[in-house]
Amino acid sequence: MRVIAGKARRLLLKTIDGLDTRPTTDRIKETLFNILQTQVPGSRFLDLFAGSGGIGIEALSRGARAAVFVEQNQKAADCIRENLRNTRLEEDAAVMVCDAVTALRRMEGKQEPFDLVFMDPPYNQGLELAVLEYLRHSALIGPDTQIIVEASLETETAEMEDLGYTVDRVKTYKTNQHIFLTKGDGHS
Repeated sequence: MRVIAGKARRLLLKTIDGLDTRPTTDRIKETLFNILQTQVPGSRFLDLFAGSGGIGIEALSRGARAAVFVEQNQKAADCIRENLRNTRLEEDAAVMVCDAVTALRRMEGKQEPFDLVFMDPPYNQGLELAVLEYLRHSALIGPDTQIIVEASLETETAEMEDLGYTVDRVKTYKTNQHIFLTKGDGHS
C-alpha cells in the first residue's frame, strides 16, 4: 500500500498483519480521491475505523489541512502514527485510540465541523448506522459535510436515508462500495 498523490506521493505505508484491518486497495483509493479531488485541499478530514490510516494520510498528502484518525485497535493506531511519521504528515494529524462513537463524543464542542468524513467499519455489523445516528445531531458535521461509507455490496442505503441523510452517489466496485452522503435538508 502506498500514498498515490500529493506531497507524500509514492511513499509506502505499513499495515498490520491479520484480518482485523482491510486496507483499501490502491485502485479503489485512487477512484475515491478522483471523486473527491476538489473537496480535499484545505479540508478538515475525519478518518473513522482508520486501520493503518491510508485514507486520511492520502487526504493530508493531497492538501487536507488537518486529519483526525480514529482507530480502537492499539496496534493499528501505532501503525497510523508510524505511517504519519514516515510520510512527515504528523504535524496536521491527531490519532484517537477508541471506538468511533466515543471519539465523536470526546470531540463534540472541541472541533470545528469536518468537511469530509470517511468511515470503513467492519462490514455488515451496522457500525456505520451507529455513527450516522450520532452525527445527525452533532456539530461535528455541517450541511455541506461529505460523508463516505465504505461498505459491503449487501449494505442498503434505506436506513441511512431514514436517519435523514441524502445519498448523493454510490460507487460500486467488485467487492465493496462507497456510499456518499450529506446530512440532508434538515427534516430529520
